[in-house]
Amino acid sequence: MPLLPLLPVMASTFSPTSAARALLPGSTSRPLFLAASASSGRIQPSRKGLDFRRGRFTVCNVAAPTAAEQEATASAAKETQRPVYPFAAIVGQDEMKLCLLLNVIDPKIGGVMIMGDRGTGKSTTVRSLVDLLPDIRVVVGDPFNSDPDDPEVMGPEVRQRVLQGDTGLPVTTAKITMVDLPLGATEDRVCGTIDIEKALTEGVKAFEPGLLAKANRGILYVDEVNLLDDHLVDVLLDSAASGWNTVEREGISISHPARFILIGSGNPEEGELRPQLLDRFGMHAQVGTVRDAELRVKIVEERARFDRDPKTFRESYHDEQEKLQQQISSARSNLGAVQIDHDLRVKISKVCSELNVDGLRGDIVTNRAAKALAALKGRDSVTVEDIATVIPNCLRHRLRKDPLESIDSGLLVIEKFYEVFS
Repeated sequence: MPLLPLLPVMASTFSPTSAARALLPGSTSRPLFLAASASSGRIQPSRKGLDFRRGRFTVCNVAAPTAAEQEATASAAKETQRPVYPFAAIVGQDEMKLCLLLNVIDPKIGGVMIMGDRGTGKSTTVRSLVDLLPDIRVVVGDPFNSDPDDPEVMGPEVRQRVLQGDTGLPVTTAKITMVDLPLGATEDRVCGTIDIEKALTEGVKAFEPGLLAKANRGILYVDEVNLLDDHLVDVLLDSAASGWNTVEREGISISHPARFILIGSGNPEEGELRPQLLDRFGMHAQVGTVRDAELRVKIVEERARFDRDPKTFRESYHDEQEKLQQQISSARSNLGAVQIDHDLRVKISKVCSELNVDGLRGDIVTNRAAKALAALKGRDSVTVEDIATVIPNCLRHRLRKDPLESIDSGLLVIEKFYEVFS
């Protein structure tokens, strides 16, 4: 049979068996697909529930694993993955560690940008966060980590089933995912792509979700973010602003939720970030090289112990890791009960106003971060000390750059804070 050209609507002579071949058990890509109808020459909804509105297709996942398969896959991956340096074993760098913990407690803070000298443990600290991430409820087999209770973070198929009144969604708990975005990634790998080979050989239009789909309700980590290509920066800006990723490929428009905690790290000597992307990070942590000789010796010894026997080293920090996990879980549960006085809110906004911070993100993030810190400390109200701790990280990167200014922007924020709160 000759190969047919790809058109926005495929007038098809494909047989039903060709579409069925997309469901082979050996398939590992778990694509989303649109099947073509042999009778009408138009793309028709399948039994899984396809819908198209205003020329846009809502697609579905056709190779969803069962809960047992998903659990077995996660267990196998855990057994084979490289050991991660324990978060509790990180020496110093308290500012960076606090910013990361606050974002895990309240993902709506908006992520953290970590800038500092090379070799200061930025990547190690971020990746060590994996062990502390709490469990979340997800729909089994959904490639978008859909929340069964929140329509705003549901994938297309799950949303369609909920709208149709389906109350039997298979639900399981899973760790919040952390996705690494490599600098050399292509736009198709990040956003998702149409599987051209499957379209030509099997007669279906198959959409393969990308990294943004995998990062939904999780963490997207970009190492050396200041070296990221401009076209990928634009993709991140769009998704971070809207919480959705829209893919336009081969005449098909597909939208799916992409709400993630954006974490970036970089060395300021290698270049500055575009202001638009820098503003998307909720907090900014400045990391410096440890100068104390005793601390440096301790860091070297701990790293040598880890490299020599990672399993034993991780076990030695098991109790501290468990304690930190419980603290994070408790803070997430109590976050909604934390209150901040109106007077403190007014003073926060006054600091932002007098520092000429553009927009209102600084006000919002400072309020959220202060409440998350209070929850982490086990309190139900925000104090002035909580605000003093987080406000430099929330506003430092939002100040307008003055090339003639020699003072650190964090110190400017602290000075203005004490002037207003005195």
